[in-house]
Amino acid sequence: MRKRSKTKVAFQGEPGAFSHAAARKLLGPDVDILPCPRFDEVFGALQAKQATHAVIPIENTLHGSVHENYDHLLEYDLPIVGETSIRISHQLIAMPGTRFRDVRRVLSHPVALNQCVRFFKEHPDIEKVPHYDTAGSVKTLADERPPHSAAIASAAAAEIYGGVILKRGIEDDRQNFTRFFLLDRRPLKRTSTDGGWKTSVVFSTPNHPGSLFRAMACFALRDLNLTKIESRPLRGKPWEYLFYVDLIGHSDDIQVANALNNLKEISNMLRILGSYQPMD
Repeated sequence: MRKRSKTKVAFQGEPGAFSHAAARKLLGPDVDILPCPRFDEVFGALQAKQATHAVIPIENTLHGSVHENYDHLLEYDLPIVGETSIRISHQLIAMPGTRFRDVRRVLSHPVALNQCVRFFKEHPDIEKVPHYDTAGSVKTLADERPPHSAAIASAAAAEIYGGVILKRGIEDDRQNFTRFFLLDRRPLKRTSTDGGWKTSVVFSTPNHPGSLFRAMACFALRDLNLTKIESRPLRGKPWEYLFYVDLIGHSDDIQVANALNNLKEISNMLRILGSYQPMD
């Protein structure tokens, strides 16, 4: 019998989802898993110590940011301790005995369906059926055996639920990647001064001319490289915004620490979401 890992990771979706693949890449293939139906349940499971870690998607190269998870990062005080990206390859999956010519409807998450537009243009007689999850759509095929049905999901989902891949790689764009964060209840301890670190922060500025410019100058004057900036509405204050920033460096680095101290002086709010080393 396999010895159970002390590490358990929560993620949104069913086993075989792309978040599951990211969790295995970040924490190893034998990590114990806690699939959750919704993103807020993923954060809640980690906060309640039902899991030791959580994996959340934060950005897709085609569809942009997962705004809900940016909001949850602010709501829950759970630091980012890792990052990776997964190439999204969609497979057309059916249960054994279903041939491609028999397929009349395809289930999958709406984002996945929209990433396979060319396939549906080439096969206009096939109906798109939105589902709550990519891997969950294959699970539904296995559990309910609906006639003339297939699903779009990962190859791992086909293996887990006993599906057969009818067509491989039906996504429109092969440069389709999703970026995932690994969360913990405690910040990652820095054990060396090795490079390759990133830091994510969120801040808000006073609502007057030049405030964002002055905030950005905190980084520019210290030659810090920002890899992303994302704005989100500030709840309770219409037309005011939070700014999420990713930058190269560790929060303990002198230049980064000085920039953040400067930013703290001129911002209404500043929180360090985590310093971490991305995994390729």
